[in-house]
Amino acid sequence: MSALGLPLAALSVASPAAEGALQISVNGGGSAPVKLFLVLTALSFATALLVSVTSFTRIVIVLSFLRQALGTPQVPPNQVLIGLALVLSCFVMSPTATRVYGDALGPYLDDRIGQAEALERASGPVREFMLRQTRDQDLALFYEISATPRPASGDAIPMSIAVPAFMISELTTAFRMGLFLYVPLLLVDLLVSAILMSMGMMMVPPTLIALPVKIGLFVMADGWRLVVGALARSFA
Repeated sequence: MSALGLPLAALSVASPAAEGALQISVNGGGSAPVKLFLVLTALSFATALLVSVTSFTRIVIVLSFLRQALGTPQVPPNQVLIGLALVLSCFVMSPTATRVYGDALGPYLDDRIGQAEALERASGPVREFMLRQTRDQDLALFYEISATPRPASGDAIPMSIAVPAFMISELTTAFRMGLFLYVPLLLVDLLVSAILMSMGMMMVPPTLIALPVKIGLFVMADGWRLVVGALARSFA
């Protein structure tokens, strides 16, 4: 044990006569602090990345529409809804995450590639996933705003254009799916209201009757399986 508190095996001292200068290095790789800094930086942007380049936005919006359509704005609770959206996002993004780790993160952590090459390799699978879900008119919109010519290949589309176009497409798709969920349940509300009016029961709140009817229909149709299956298949 050295006077500095480091193991002697962790110090490498070269003689001044042989090397011309005294050199001391700590085993473990000089790039370890840089890697730690990059990992912490990535974690600080985890929320923004989760919302902007993954399937989380579409899933959580559709689930929120479903909760409002059922007439239960507090059930499931926000924690359960976000947890389900996170689990589904991990399931949908697992092939992309596997490619990112195998092509970029793994080789970078093993010091086989540099930071720039790792970032370039990681952006490829993520860009491919986003472009599969992005509408052409949304891409054309941001190319028009930026006044840049659109490349012939998708690999040449910069992330500065792919990310906002992807987010706009996700919002459009999520609202469309939410509308398809909302309309049938809205018809149940209208039907219950019409029946109560025809029976002269105007003092009875329609939601008092419509809520158990909608929940019963949703449960009998195995609604959670249908909704989750439709969400997962929408990214195929």
